[in-house]
Amino acid sequence: MPFQIVRNDITTMQVDAIVNAANSRLAQGGGVCGGIFAAAGAQELTRACRAIGHCDTGDAVITPGFRLPARYIIHAVGPIWQGGTNGEEALLRSCYLNSLALAERHGLRSIAFPLISSGIYGYPKAAALSVAVSAISSFLPEHDMTVCLVIFDRPTYALCCEQFPELIVQPK
Repeated sequence: MPFQIVRNDITTMQVDAIVNAANSRLAQGGGVCGGIFAAAGAQELTRACRAIGHCDTGDAVITPGFRLPARYIIHAVGPIWQGGTNGEEALLRSCYLNSLALAERHGLRSIAFPLISSGIYGYPKAAALSVAVSAISSFLPEHDMTVCLVIFDRPTYALCCEQFPELIVQPK
């Protein structure tokens, strides 16, 4: 299946690239971002991110994966939720589409996303999930890539099972 939702730790995914829910400074943060920096090797990843310097909201940049099973990390900067009337949906959609396009430009065949902006940035999880599924689903008919949406916590995974049961892959 080219698109699936799995419950897992994104840092353990065996894919060409994982996506980091990054901040615009590309600095180590908490949540998914902190976990990725720790697993990849914080010093090396910090050095690579500092060399890039900045990433605009809605855009994406790429670094090596360092100590991760994934060869690359795509850093996508999602919007901070401000009530939904400040272009958040378009910016979030851009995160997914720009990440996928960047992966394609680098010849990558598989990518794993977290649910971008749904943590500390406050984007409502159900809405973030709808944007993610819509954006990824719009990309795949014209591109040959395997995409995983990786969910870590049980409540969000339960929401995914409820909203998109056809995309769920049960753990083995």
